[in-house]
Amino acid sequence: MTSMKLAGFAVAVGFAVAAHAADTVKIAFVDPLSGSMANIGENELATLTYLVNQINDRGGVLGGRKFEIVSFDNKLSPQETLAAMKNVHDRKIPFVIGGNGSSVGGAIIEELDKNNVRNPDNRALYLNFASIDPDFTNSKCSFWHFRFDAHSDMKMQALTNYLKEDSRIKKVYIIGQDYSFGHQVSRAAKEMLKAKRPDIQIVGDDLHPIGKVKDFQPYVTKIRASGADTVITGNWGNDLSLLVKAGKESNLDVKYYTYNAYGPGTATAIGTAGADKVNVVAEWHNNLANPKTEKFYADYRKALPAPKDELYYYRIRYAMDALVAGIEKAKSIDPLKVASAMEDLSWDSDMGRVTLRRDDHQLQMPMVIARMTNAGSPKAKNDVEGSGLGFETKVLLSADQSMLPTSCQMKRPEK
Repeated sequence: MTSMKLAGFAVAVGFAVAAHAADTVKIAFVDPLSGSMANIGENELATLTYLVNQINDRGGVLGGRKFEIVSFDNKLSPQETLAAMKNVHDRKIPFVIGGNGSSVGGAIIEELDKNNVRNPDNRALYLNFASIDPDFTNSKCSFWHFRFDAHSDMKMQALTNYLKEDSRIKKVYIIGQDYSFGHQVSRAAKEMLKAKRPDIQIVGDDLHPIGKVKDFQPYVTKIRASGADTVITGNWGNDLSLLVKAGKESNLDVKYYTYNAYGPGTATAIGTAGADKVNVVAEWHNNLANPKTEKFYADYRKALPAPKDELYYYRIRYAMDALVAGIEKAKSIDPLKVASAMEDLSWDSDMGRVTLRRDDHQLQMPMVIARMTNAGSPKAKNDVEGSGLGFETKVLLSADQSMLPTSCQMKRPEK
């Protein structure tokens, strides 16, 4: 566990100088900082630190109170996450951010639902930018949870709204990891393509063990035999890079549509095998033709130039914007008052209009479909991580093009 008062970046590591102050507003960052997924947590923490430094440099909140990050390494484990949450409550930290993985996000939500009833004087509020299980803003919605990433069905809604307009797509092969997220991607792809483009054939639907497949050639052989022209996958990490590389080695002529190609280490791992083949649905990328986001990215990379600190999690900016607005509106850091103030927040972000929907606490935001390509072209000026590969925009979709109804029956505590 590391406590940091964010007054400025340490030159060597790009993180803030550690300090303590009784009047700071503490935020618990809960995500992996060791193990195989440490690069993801470290990248997120660098982004959060940069954003908090910006807020603090502008004067903080409530007339001068500065934010302080307290980081917890949960090793991507629900059990470690629950241990971290005990420390969060012991230290009376009012805000929690992070939560990669649905098992981790679900653990945080369930823990806060219990704690905040039992301990009304020591509540906490969860700002989720990484757990995208649709249930978290549907059947398992919670007053104490706000999500700043599009959930997996919203991403498929945006993706299929794009794919339905491409008449060249005739046959789709779905492949994913055999766990809840992979199942969700498969279900949503089949349902939405059937509704929007019933002429498209689903010619394959495979699930494989997560992180266990070393050679994807048998799957590539099945994809080729199916006659697919398009592959939809929720794969991430090595399961994505090895799939694309295997396709390249076999000269498989398909386009890949992914959820996770724009993330730490992915373009570097995929390499040139992904150029003009791999596409991604995301909330942002670093080559958008948008003067405001271009400036934000340039300032960010000036402060954090190391390849490992590439800006991927733009949505953390949404989370911090909402938290600051909620605190100022509530004139308090009390989680109940801040949560009430954040419901139905709407603002003009650099990406366009975004809204925190009161019904389920799900952010409605613009989405982008982008293609991996060789960097240096007018549409892909910036690469990622010094890989020589960048992303170019295929289409920018407004918030209503990924919006879905919710089944959430929100239970609000008495004020």
